Amino acid sequence: MKPATMPTEELMGSGHLACQGCGATQAMRFALKALGPDTALVIPACCWAVIDGSFPHSCIDLPIYHTAFETAAVVASGLKAGLEMRGDTKTTVMAWAGDGGTFDIGLQSLSGAAERNDDFIYVCYDNEAYMNTGIQRSSSTPVGAWTTTTPVTNYKREPKKNMIDIMAAHSIPYIATASTAYPHDFMRKIAKANTFRGTKYIQIFAPCPTGWKLAPELSVKMARLAVTSKMYPLLEITDHGQKLEVWKDFEPTPIAEYMKAQGRFRHLSDAEIAGIEKDVEAKWERLLAKERMLASIPGL
Repeated sequence: MKPATMPTEELMGSGHLACQGCGATQAMRFALKALGPDTALVIPACCWAVIDGSFPHSCIDLPIYHTAFETAAVVASGLKAGLEMRGDTKTTVMAWAGDGGTFDIGLQSLSGAAERNDDFIYVCYDNEAYMNTGIQRSSSTPVGAWTTTTPVTNYKREPKKNMIDIMAAHSIPYIATASTAYPHDFMRKIAKANTFRGTKYIQIFAPCPTGWKLAPELSVKMARLAVTSKMYPLLEITDHGQKLEVWKDFEPTPIAEYMKAQGRFRHLSDAEIAGIEKDVEAKWERLLAKERMLASIPGL
């Protein structure tokens, strides 16, 4: 990825209540740099509902609508409609939710908004569990992971839900994945999403040192290894699901290097990690095959 200049404007200040090394906090800072001051946020129950600070204090210099766990997308839809009724077509509305409020509790309202193609950006900061309420399993939690509801004696056996394909099935104008280890790529995608009218979905990998039993200083390294180990491909889907671009310009790294640094996978044997790596490679090949297939169809 080509280096770029980081915008100097800061819309997120000091005084937030995040844990050390919080990927979700890094992600918010980058997103706001990309969007600028003409932005309104919708934040449901999630870590960021706490990180922001207790009313009347806030670490973000923007309007924020805090809402119920399951309603980020529908509130964003209503907020955008209300702004347009007042003649404001300039303000960008961004829903900002965790994986629990996106993959699980908020999926119904997100699907409804996407089916209507309501005009807002939806960002899921994906830390792969319900972190704010005690590190419980979500459908974003990967195979093999410890959580408080999937202890080491019964760790998660089911695969992570494929939210990207679910959102692509809605034929919305823009979908992307990102990682906090690649901030310029994320900011580019946020800015690009803002050029489309309709529902835009971006899923950013945001490590949680507390929930992952990870040293805080390794947060960015884990976000990078997730990509280079192919656990978390970086991609864009445009043309209402008809065009897929996958980032492949990196030096691959072993799955074990990513997994063994995290306490949530410490119970896994080398054989189990090898099995996970085999599955990841198979999914990667299927993703590349889909990219080639879409590129080969005339007229797409």
